Amino acid sequence: MIRTRVLQGLGVALFVGCGALLLVPADIGAVSAVDVVSSTVVTVPGMPPVSDARNLYGSTASANVGTVVKDDLERIYVPNLRGNNVTVIDPTTLKVVDRFKVGRSPQHVVPSWDLRTLWVANNAERGNDGSLTPVDPRTGKPGKNVKVDDPYNMYFSPDGKSAIIVAEARRRLDFRDAHTMEMQYSIAVPECGGINHADFSIDGRYAIFTCEFNGSIAKIDLVERRVLGYLKLAMPKIRFTDKKPSKSEPPATEICTATKGMPQDIRVSPDGKRFFVADMEADGVHIVDGDAFREVGFITTGVAAHGLYPSRDGKKLYVANRGSHKIHGGRNGPGSVTVVDFDTDKVVAQWPIPGGGSPDMGNVSADGQWLWLSGRFDDVVYRIDTGTGRVDTIAVGQEPHGLTVWPQPGRYSLGHTGNLR
Repeated sequence: MIRTRVLQGLGVALFVGCGALLLVPADIGAVSAVDVVSSTVVTVPGMPPVSDARNLYGSTASANVGTVVKDDLERIYVPNLRGNNVTVIDPTTLKVVDRFKVGRSPQHVVPSWDLRTLWVANNAERGNDGSLTPVDPRTGKPGKNVKVDDPYNMYFSPDGKSAIIVAEARRRLDFRDAHTMEMQYSIAVPECGGINHADFSIDGRYAIFTCEFNGSIAKIDLVERRVLGYLKLAMPKIRFTDKKPSKSEPPATEICTATKGMPQDIRVSPDGKRFFVADMEADGVHIVDGDAFREVGFITTGVAAHGLYPSRDGKKLYVANRGSHKIHGGRNGPGSVTVVDFDTDKVVAQWPIPGGGSPDMGNVSADGQWLWLSGRFDDVVYRIDTGTGRVDTIAVGQEPHGLTVWPQPGRYSLGHTGNLR
């Protein structure tokens, strides 16, 4: 067993065990002065050690807000896809406190690996003028756009050296310098139509990306820089209808005639052994053995399962069900949030959006009390109480998408709307 302590005043974290001594920056390698149980996980060079192999989200618990983000503003940053701007919300007052222009078609607000920049990914749908807008989280103000080809989404290599630009329309992953965004190399993923969301293995050796328009997922070897394979996801026999039920009716079901799924967000289990894949066509979450790369289960959740977010204690998974099988759905659909227990894979709570809605992408507040989600087709943001499911609604811009909550606890960010570890 290895134990970790922050050496106050030295700016380093000390890892001691098995005769080894390792020093890493305190703000990256550790987030508190308490002992952290480590493991025998051998990570790729440059990746911070795994603090607890039983729960890779252990460093994102509420108590672990690091000193590197302590002076950042508490804000919710909401990219409005059709508005070409970002709405900024004060989470304490639930008021909109700012709105600023960015590039065309902003899709996600992405925390950088070192937690010092929030990048707005503007992929300029059906255009060639994609860009990234840097935002300083200490001031909440944007900087000058950086020209980048087709940045639908954005992740970071586990060692922090590369930003991974998900060039969805190009079926390509562009690895760029994490700070300057200069191109390093690309990995073509030709059989992954609609490549968009990803998560990483516990040791950082591979990532799994979802292929929205192929109904499949792609496994990428990050060390050898190549595609390891593709896996088509199984479809259920029955799914929900898009019809919004009344308060007295259970959700209506129908025979699933879709021949392939529409996988969206993906998150790894706390022990790193399985990946959960939200599927908008299947109305649930596929469970995939990451190492074996095979589907091992399925959990029915709600209409158009879309976004996935672990609770701060790493025990539950919040599933945002967008409420429409269509890419461009209507207002007030049968949107909901499903709560899944990671240990049992059982649904433990179901929270409908009152009056209907379209919960999409977001994240959990630092204290774990609130789940913040964009209302994609309703031009609103939802703040959902993670204890009761109660919903507060805030009007924002046109077609809000991948919002981020800031600051968040954790040592480093792997991208998206805050996949921290």
